[in-house]
Amino acid sequence: MASAPRPLLEVRHLRVEFNLRRGTLTAIDDVSFEIAPGEVLGVVGESGAGKSITGTAIIGLLEPPGRIAGGEVLLDGRRIDNLPAEEMRKIRGRQIGAIFQDPLTSLNPLYTIGRQITETIMTHLPMDSRQARERAVALLEEVGIPAAGRRIDHYPHQFSGGMRQRVVIALALCASPRLIIADEPTTALDVSVQAQIITLLKRLCSEHGTAVMLVTHDMGVIAETADRVAVMYAGRLVEVGPVQEVIHGPQHPYTAGLMGSIPAIGQEVDRLPQIEGSMPRLDSIPKGCAFNPRCPKVFGRCREERPDLMDAGATRAACWLHRVDSPLAHA
Repeated sequence: MASAPRPLLEVRHLRVEFNLRRGTLTAIDDVSFEIAPGEVLGVVGESGAGKSITGTAIIGLLEPPGRIAGGEVLLDGRRIDNLPAEEMRKIRGRQIGAIFQDPLTSLNPLYTIGRQITETIMTHLPMDSRQARERAVALLEEVGIPAAGRRIDHYPHQFSGGMRQRVVIALALCASPRLIIADEPTTALDVSVQAQIITLLKRLCSEHGTAVMLVTHDMGVIAETADRVAVMYAGRLVEVGPVQEVIHGPQHPYTAGLMGSIPAIGQEVDRLPQIEGSMPRLDSIPKGCAFNPRCPKVFGRCREERPDLMDAGATRAACWLHRVDSPLAHA
């Protein structure tokens, strides 16, 4: 029996803190997951859950006062979270690409997209300007920019939002990275363009074996794109599992609440279910399970002890309901 391929990305017990004048806030607390080559891991949760900070920590772009206070990040078995800034900059772009929500923050309005892409290519690959331009045109064609040979000399403002996002994806692919961190890459786009970007990301995974960490709050995007899902709440993972299992059989009450808030085609209801309350602030995370003040299935232990991920059918969930000695486990 062949052994499973080694994960490309391994995040082990990651902890991110912000040292502020009023004290230290923990934004990410003991988060562990892995992504295999060619796999899309969707990371989902409400705003403030810690999704984007996790991605930012992985690619070494945490701004002070934020810092990695514990754990480690490994890329293809090599630890990268403790590298000097200059060495990490070489990895970022060459081995790890990044796609952010707003393409205007990733593109310099003063330079043509061709200049930005060719400079990135020449930074990471042994190519001269002519070879880099040829590769840039090919990348723009691959991501669906029409008349790429002409449009390469245009400026970012001459592109629509969807086309700019395609340019950003081409920029992320410049040096054929093995891992892409995609932070809300479709949020600002209309539905038809969203579908095109999702199709493009899936094709990159299947054709190039690229691993993708897809950060989003949109479960529809997760359902269409991801192989596995990691659900975050208040800086911790609350459920991890195959996408269809998590969507159709959520094992954590928070995940169930997220799924319940999605309207079904043909469903006629006056009001969608919602999760009461809101995400706790980092300086007021409750004792025990952080979700307990909002949980419809809360019982005593939830208010006292914080659960770790445990086996829950086909997924793993951080919920005391899945302990065999739980009073509600078989209810």
